[in-house]
Amino acid sequence: MHASRRDRFTARFTARFKARFKAHAIASAAALVALTPALALAQVKIGLVISLTGPAASLGIPERDTAAMLPTTIAGQQVQYIVLDDASDTTQAVQDTKKLIDEQHVDAIVGSSITPNSLAMLDVIAQGETPTISLASSAKIIEPVDDKRHWMFKTPQTDAMMAGAIAEHAAARNVKTLAYIGQNDALGETFYAEVAKAAQQHNIKVVASERFNRTDPSVTGQVLKILATHPDAVVVGAAGTPAALPPKTLKERGYKGLIYHNHGVGNRDFLRVCGADCNGTFLPASQVLVASQLPEDRAGRRLALDYIARFEAKYGAGTVSAFGAYTWDAGMLLSSAIPVALKSGKPGTPEFRRALRDALEATRGLQDTNGVVNMSATDHLGLDAKARVMVEIRDGKWVYQPK
Repeated sequence: MHASRRDRFTARFTARFKARFKAHAIASAAALVALTPALALAQVKIGLVISLTGPAASLGIPERDTAAMLPTTIAGQQVQYIVLDDASDTTQAVQDTKKLIDEQHVDAIVGSSITPNSLAMLDVIAQGETPTISLASSAKIIEPVDDKRHWMFKTPQTDAMMAGAIAEHAAARNVKTLAYIGQNDALGETFYAEVAKAAQQHNIKVVASERFNRTDPSVTGQVLKILATHPDAVVVGAAGTPAALPPKTLKERGYKGLIYHNHGVGNRDFLRVCGADCNGTFLPASQVLVASQLPEDRAGRRLALDYIARFEAKYGAGTVSAFGAYTWDAGMLLSSAIPVALKSGKPGTPEFRRALRDALEATRGLQDTNGVVNMSATDHLGLDAKARVMVEIRDGKWVYQPK
């Protein structure tokens, strides 16, 4: 073939090839664009609003660390976890919740770490119709199941359950009078209400009730008022390391009676801060703290031991806490409910969120690290009194109290 004819042929072939390649590329790109929304819908997005900084950081950090262990695939769907820090602040918790719903379009939320923040989130999750699993204690977070709490669930035992355990333990030790000192927030107020109610049921008189702020450097004034009433026992209603201040001050002032904490202190940081001043004090707690000491046939013991082994393999011996376990249990609830919800809608849609909420509420017979979960339209916790244990703090360790 003549050189000039060969050059013209080559030019025409190249032009045709480029045109076909361009058309194929455009078609492929269009197909990819069309597929992208479907891919986005196929991914389940879970937001976490937890207290990584501020006074409740000792709760939020093990919750975040546990979130890193949650499954990334459920029922064939990829799961993305988006963690936001509410800084132990109610306003920030609300802002984080709005961001997760409005900007990230999450299918569910886990959080917050503390009662005030969880209560503050109720309006936002109800408006956004986004199922949420709180990691905080107060029964008011889920009771009564009204239009707002229709979307809220929780994994920790309620303050009512734990106050009852304290009153039972105190009555068995012939306690006739008790005083209360709690945080000056929703946690402190709601726990006091349950302690007062449980005390009355066991013929125990409440002789003093004091409050302190989570950031207060001293509670000497409150403790002096309590000591003036000579109570047989003192109940501390506080969470995280700030809860160490009342028992330390009581011991410094020579108090010899019984001291009880609520279950908001179930981590190593609290033991470290309180030190020897917490020796001989008691708390109702998650069974994760003493799982190896429990009877082998106790519900949830095997799962608690499994969680402990997984967590400590990743973060080190002695690092496990009740708060991380509450996050693990939230993951178990979602792992159970997501496959059911997928039958009614695709992730990222209102239909899926509504179905996920319904599936959570329909949870029956699910064992987690604290026991057996049986939820209903009026019970968004699903645990009974068997899900709590009484623990004594002894030489920086948790010691199970069978009775």
